[in-house]
Amino acid sequence: MKRIVMVKLAVTDEQAATLKQTLLTCNAAADVVSDVAQHSSDRRAFALQKTVYTQIKALGLSAQPAVRVIKKVADAYTTRKANLNAGNYGQSGSKRYAAVSGTAVRFRPLAAQPFDDRCLSWQLDSSTVSIWTVSGRMRGVRFVCAPWQLKLLSDRQGETDLVYRGGCFYLYATVDQPAPSPVVPVKDPVDGWLGVDLGIVNLAVTTDDDPTELDVRWSGGAVTARRKKNQVMRTALQKVGTKSAKRKLKTRRRKEQRFATDINHQLSKHIVAQAQRTGRGIAIEDLSGIRDRVRLAKKQRAQVHSWAFAQLRDFLTYKAEMVGVPVAVVNPRNTSRTCSQCGFCDAKNRRRQARFECRECGWAAHADHNASHNIAALGHEKYWAAQSTVPKAATALASS
Repeated sequence: MKRIVMVKLAVTDEQAATLKQTLLTCNAAADVVSDVAQHSSDRRAFALQKTVYTQIKALGLSAQPAVRVIKKVADAYTTRKANLNAGNYGQSGSKRYAAVSGTAVRFRPLAAQPFDDRCLSWQLDSSTVSIWTVSGRMRGVRFVCAPWQLKLLSDRQGETDLVYRGGCFYLYATVDQPAPSPVVPVKDPVDGWLGVDLGIVNLAVTTDDDPTELDVRWSGGAVTARRKKNQVMRTALQKVGTKSAKRKLKTRRRKEQRFATDINHQLSKHIVAQAQRTGRGIAIEDLSGIRDRVRLAKKQRAQVHSWAFAQLRDFLTYKAEMVGVPVAVVNPRNTSRTCSQCGFCDAKNRRRQARFECRECGWAAHADHNASHNIAALGHEKYWAAQSTVPKAATALASS
């Protein structure tokens, strides 16, 4: 199981200037490699290295940093190709597709730069690192982190990225942490899986939640109110335009992103702890591509498009993996229309946003709570179909 540990470098002014110049040089070299890669038929790192290795070394890079720059460019083109093939830049032949594919990838002057163990080494006992720079090897660079991060760094292997953000330097280290043995859930579809229904009004509702007492901290309404408050303040400061207002804007930038990340961390931690305590697995919806599939009212678009549902799912997955809780990602189709008691599926079952009333058996419940039970049933089906009887609700969902 791979994890990323972020530590902050406590650098002097002289060290900061050297590291900044290193990033500027590396990204200038990356642009040179990118110009070559744009007109090359073979964009693999090995093929590019044959062409540009000597050229970018002349810019002030040593051998191994030059190799890492070339690999960074090759990875950037691989990512761009994947996005083009996935249609993220429009269909082939469209103006946007042609503009993206016909332009060389460009790197920000202070974009992150990956280093391997030859370019950067850790001295955990003294909380320092030794890092290659354009001015030579810089030794004894102090870093600060939490004790648990220091413990994780002892198992570090792989690349480390040097990142400049907000006037500070950070190191993002890849840690390969062994995952514990999975906790096998019981085979009952309700008691064996904790279903999680994701939404706008309520960010996440589980099968264990009391529909009448949903936590307001994780309601879409509270999140929307906080986001609107930030937007109003940002607009007011931009209209003022004074130096003090610009300083305030600078300190508040990425505030909304940090708020969303914090909520997702709290929510995922709560759900994983709930599943671990009761010895169950977690079943969660696969919302990949929801922005392209779902048609929403104009006032709802900002809520759906700005909340990081993919981040929440990633947080849930890695936190669950850390404690050995299995996660099942299921297709959410018709989970909000199907009765979790009898399996009857009809769009008219969803009377209102929060109200579910089955037109077949008369079952009535909170709509999100009913959907979470359906998701739990699908999680059970996905993992235990070969060993147990598929519940009626899950069968109806799978065939619909």
